[in-house]
Amino acid sequence: MPELPEVETVMRGLKPVLEGRRIAAVELRRQGLRFPFPAGFAARLEGRRIGLLTRRAKYILVSLEGGDCLLVHLGMTGRFTVFREDRTQNLGEFYFEARAGDGAHGAHDHVVFTLDDGTRVVYTDPRRFGVMDLFPEAEAPAHRLLKDIGVEPLGNAFHARYLAERFTGKSAPLKAALLDQRIIAGLGNIYVCEALHRSRLS
Repeated sequence: MPELPEVETVMRGLKPVLEGRRIAAVELRRQGLRFPFPAGFAARLEGRRIGLLTRRAKYILVSLEGGDCLLVHLGMTGRFTVFREDRTQNLGEFYFEARAGDGAHGAHDHVVFTLDDGTRVVYTDPRRFGVMDLFPEAEAPAHRLLKDIGVEPLGNAFHARYLAERFTGKSAPLKAALLDQRIIAGLGNIYVCEALHRSRLS
């Protein structure tokens, strides 16, 4: 399961590819992922210029010309592959270079974004636990997947006093409390276990 650092890595890899580009075409190879795609999803994306990419918890947020936001969650097995004439890059798989043609027409390649410079960005997800949604960016704070998320663990709002206040009166095991996305955004099993080990806490 990609956790906050992996999602941040993918988002940073997508930024130089997507920001400022226009979406020329969107090909959907199925009706949805974990949930159905929004009505008119491909048509609403085509022709739009891409603005800033950011991350919130384990979600990638893509600002679009006209005020909409594309939300992406990688689920357990989701990944993006960027196909350019000069090279192919699997984002989030670090230095792995795919062979030319790999991943473009695989059984698990569900969404293909073609940009105005000819670059293709392919979303692959064997288990289909990923999510894509499209909504007005102004509604992001109230979005059903974002509204109850806690503070970012790498932001200034996260500190010992905040953690102590949120844990006051809790009877849950420490690991379960740290995994609660309403308290801290983006933490998953791997990094919570590592943090507890380094802190010498059970």
